[in-house]
Amino acid sequence: MQPTAYSDLTNPSFPLPTNLRSHSDQVVLMQTAYPNSGGSSGWGGRTLDQLQTYNANTSFPIAIAMNSPAIYCVGAVTQGVSLQPGNYLDQNAFGIYPPAAAQARATAQQQIVTADSGNTIINAANKVMSSAIALNPLLKSAAGSTIFPKPFPSTPIGNQLKEIARIISLNSQLSVGRQVFFCSLGGFDTHGGQAYQQWDLLQQVSKALDAFFAATSAWGIENKVTAFTLSDFGRTLQPSGTGSDHGWGNHHLVLGGAVIGGKIHGRFPLMTNYSNFNGSADDYADNRGTMLPSTSLVQYGATLAKWFGATDAQLNSIFPQLANFVVRDVGFMA
Repeated sequence: MQPTAYSDLTNPSFPLPTNLRSHSDQVVLMQTAYPNSGGSSGWGGRTLDQLQTYNANTSFPIAIAMNSPAIYCVGAVTQGVSLQPGNYLDQNAFGIYPPAAAQARATAQQQIVTADSGNTIINAANKVMSSAIALNPLLKSAAGSTIFPKPFPSTPIGNQLKEIARIISLNSQLSVGRQVFFCSLGGFDTHGGQAYQQWDLLQQVSKALDAFFAATSAWGIENKVTAFTLSDFGRTLQPSGTGSDHGWGNHHLVLGGAVIGGKIHGRFPLMTNYSNFNGSADDYADNRGTMLPSTSLVQYGATLAKWFGATDAQLNSIFPQLANFVVRDVGFMA
C-alpha cells in the first residue's frame, strides 16, 4: 500500500494490492491491512497487542467476533474469540437432579479442563472449554439485565450489534480497558440487484447502528465506543451486463461520540467526465468507472488506532505500510 495515481496503473512494476477484484482476497486484506491476502494477524488484534497494559486487570476476552472467527481480531498475543448472538454457552448436561449431582459433575469437569494432559492440542482445547465455562455466567447476566433504550432490529446485523452492546455493558465490572469487536453482513455482491439489494442491506445497517448508538449514548459511553465499516471493494459506475461490477475504491461509515461527523473526510471523487472516465485524472482506475482510492486502508485504520490509544511508534508496528504516506491521520476522530 502506497499513494497511487492513475499514471502508476500502467507501470507493470508498481506494487498494487493483489487480486483487486476478488472478494475473498480483499475481505482478508481489509482485515489484515497488508497489501496481499497473506498474513496471520489482523489490525484489530495487532492494535490490542500494543495496548496490553490497558487490559492487565482482566481475563475477559478483548477481541470478539460474532458468528464466525475473524482474522481482524487475531494478534501475535491477542487471541480472537468467536461468539454467537443468543448463545450464552449453557451446558445442557448440567441441569440434572439433585443439585449436588450437578455440582459434582461441574467440579469434575473443572478438574479435567485445568489439568495438564501433556498434549499441546488437548491442553489448547481444554483452555477453550475453561474459558467458555467462565464466560457462561457473565454472558447470561448481561442477557438478563441489559436494558436498551431503543429496540434492535431482528436482523443478522442487528442481533450481532445487540450482543456486542450487551458485552460492552459489562466492561466496567470486568476491568476491560480496550476491546475490539467484529460483526459482518453479506450480500453486497449486488450486480443486477444493486438498486434494491443495496438499499435493503444499508437500511439494515442503518437501523442496527442507530439502536447501537442509542444504547451507548444512554449509558454515557458514546465517546468511548466507535463503530466503523470495512468492505472488500466498491462497484463500477459503468454497468456490466445487467448491473454493477466489482470495483476498487469505496466509502466507509464511522459512528460514535468521538467522531467528527456530519461530513465527508478524504477527497471525494470529482466524477466530472462520464464519457471518458479516465479524463478526470486520478478519479478513476480504468475506463469503466472503477474508483481509484484517494485514502488508504492503513490511513483509515491508523486514525482509529490512534484514537484507541496507540502511539505514533506503535502505529508503525501495527501498519507497516503507513510509513509510505505523509498523512497518517485522516482527521475524522476527535
